[in-house]
Amino acid sequence: MSEYPVSGKIEVSPRAIASIAAEAVLSCYGVVGMSAATLRDEVAEILQRDNSHRGIEVRVNDHRISIDLYVVIEYGTRISEVAQNMMESVKFSVERALGMQVAEVNVHVQGLRVSNKD
Repeated sequence: MSEYPVSGKIEVSPRAIASIAAEAVLSCYGVVGMSAATLRDEVAEILQRDNSHRGIEVRVNDHRISIDLYVVIEYGTRISEVAQNMMESVKFSVERALGMQVAEVNVHVQGLRVSNKD
């Protein structure tokens, strides 16, 4: 092992940050899934787990991260509580994984769905 530190830099792509955020969102109670940021015919399409990063927009400016979440929430849940839980969960997960400050997490509720409970 060298006694001199290795120089260089580490870059984390917005898509990688979105993947971290998606895992945090999808583990939150009351979230049915992610949605596309733009809605065609005002119908929320729930994206599959593989495409969940598409429901998240990430911007990095001056080492501060801003995240927009486009989600579909379970009908009958308290939207404000589910959204607040998502915001806190995403902020914690991203900051823990990257060691960078998350400036803001914005939640855009694109629709409500009734869960299929068989």
